[in-house]
Amino acid sequence: MILVTGGTGFIGRNLIRALVNRGERVRVLIRPSKTSPNFPKGIAIDTAVSSFSDQRSLRAALKDVEVVFHLAGAERYGGKGNLNQIDVEGTSNLIMAARDSKVSRVFYISHLGADRGSAYPVLKAKGIAEQWIINSGIPYTIFRSGVIFGDGDQFTVPFAKLLKLSPGFLFIPGDGSTLLQPLWIDDLVMCMQLALDDSKMINRLLSIGGIDILSYREILNLIMQKMGIKRYLIPITPQSLRLMTMWIDQLFPKFPVSILWLDQLASDRITNLDTIPKEFNLMPSRFKNQINYLQKNR
Repeated sequence: MILVTGGTGFIGRNLIRALVNRGERVRVLIRPSKTSPNFPKGIAIDTAVSSFSDQRSLRAALKDVEVVFHLAGAERYGGKGNLNQIDVEGTSNLIMAARDSKVSRVFYISHLGADRGSAYPVLKAKGIAEQWIINSGIPYTIFRSGVIFGDGDQFTVPFAKLLKLSPGFLFIPGDGSTLLQPLWIDDLVMCMQLALDDSKMINRLLSIGGIDILSYREILNLIMQKMGIKRYLIPITPQSLRLMTMWIDQLFPKFPVSILWLDQLASDRITNLDTIPKEFNLMPSRFKNQINYLQKNR
């Protein structure tokens, strides 16, 4: 049995579908909520309801589980997400329960640049969570990934919405030269499946990204090109943009881009281009070749 946390998120939904299609028994951990979970449609999965603070429920959810894919995080909730409660304490509690339940393998999706000493909240939380997993004694595989893109993502789709809403121009932090390495969701899911089958991936921390290294400005231009729109990109200091985003986040809770995204753009988020080809014998997809789904935002 495989347990997936964060199974209602973008990565989780795609991973669950792939695992079920290859014949795995999958259980999804969901937190108590009044709203219906956003599961992949048309597939059979088991569910377990538990918060990360309830050790007893976590151990019940881990009954008969051999592998955990830990994808849950507060980042997708923007400024209203509690990184300490979900990413830090949540990971610690899950790992303790997994150790007590004799789980044989843990997979974790982190970020390029994750560091427990980072000044950026998301990267700091991911770095602390990594250490909980590494020091747990449970065999692990950690992927420090570049930004993930695909239909329904929290990267290209929010920016497409923002560009569509913008009044002919869009403010960008600095000159937009921050480098990113977008990784297609199908390539990430394939890497996770290949790692599941490969004992050489045990106790590895792998930094992975796509085959393109693109500046933030280049990414926005490719998104606009695919959508068939034109917006002027106006440089603004990161500090001013942060204050503006904080103000907008308070007034418009459903605004497409949160303040946490500015942390991703604060410095380059890149790694070696040959990691995925070398480790998985897989050539990642080009960014511009896999964003046709943005055409529906025209």
